[in-house]
Amino acid sequence: MKLILAHTHDLPSGVLGLAVTPDGSRAFAACADGALYSVDTPNGKAEPFEGRHQSFASGCVLLRDGLTVVSGGYDGMLLWHDVETRRCVRRVRAHRFWNWQLARSLDGDRLATTTGQYLAGGWKYEPAPETEPSVKVYDTLTGDLVAAFSHASPVLSCAFSPDGQHLAAANMMGEVRVWNLKSGGDDKPAVRWTSPDFTSWGTIKTHHYCGGIYGLAFSPDGTSLLGCGMGPMIDPMAGNGKMTWQRWNWQTGERMDQIRDGQHGSGLMETVAWHPDGTHFVMAGRQAQGTWNAAIFSATDGNLVHSLDTKKRITHAQYAENGQLLILSGAMGQPQRKLGLWPPWGNLQIYRMEA
Repeated sequence: MKLILAHTHDLPSGVLGLAVTPDGSRAFAACADGALYSVDTPNGKAEPFEGRHQSFASGCVLLRDGLTVVSGGYDGMLLWHDVETRRCVRRVRAHRFWNWQLARSLDGDRLATTTGQYLAGGWKYEPAPETEPSVKVYDTLTGDLVAAFSHASPVLSCAFSPDGQHLAAANMMGEVRVWNLKSGGDDKPAVRWTSPDFTSWGTIKTHHYCGGIYGLAFSPDGTSLLGCGMGPMIDPMAGNGKMTWQRWNWQTGERMDQIRDGQHGSGLMETVAWHPDGTHFVMAGRQAQGTWNAAIFSATDGNLVHSLDTKKRITHAQYAENGQLLILSGAMGQPQRKLGLWPPWGNLQIYRMEA
């Protein structure tokens, strides 16, 4: 199995959130300029939506009807957008701080959003207690809040189980919590565990915690949960921790598998995506040292099957429903203004899957 680049398209600013139509013909990109863009994946034509966030647009999800996209932003807002008119039809204040990540249930009825600011809670720089529920769930039809859960902030990632009955969320300290959404609003997680392989305490230059689980995804059959991020390092500001993923039995928190020694470089992995048939998954992010920043891994034995170096930061990966296309979103370095104008620095890449 390997990835063959079919198209690459530039966008005005870095892409922080991605949603894709089932056939992969259209992508929706939430960008650092606060805007949401509709992008034709074959030709790259990009059209901005009218409603904008007051800060970075950090995530987006496409509802099952294909008619509505919901975006989240660093302004703490959720915006509902009409796909046809590209107008904002609803605004909801979800958080007092940033939205870190959005997730949509498979049936499209629920939307999860995570938040949280890392503030030192003591002399050991342990995170301070959250100031609001770090995980919230909204009804996608009405925009009503239907559940709120406590976690240790900042909570960087979340994912619904395929049957929509459970929600997982993970934070900067490598702690995963899973809630039963059918338990009548009980805030107590059904299961929780912590992996120290996803956080770092800096002992050089900067003395603070860094890292976290940036991507979560349940396997298509719902039996396991996959997480990605960056492993421990002595200098968090260098960004050169181990590229890493782990896979757990989410009902017990027991680790089932993890990245093999010698198959990784250094850098922050931000996204994981399962192939629809469950035979393999993709992990991607930004590379500090090594030979790749996106790779395919076998679900059977966990080994690396194929890798590539896009020379860019990858923020999200998503398959089309038929599994034949993989769309990667991201950014190209730090832009510098030329003649008073900012050059395009967002990017979408569309890959074909080949045996």
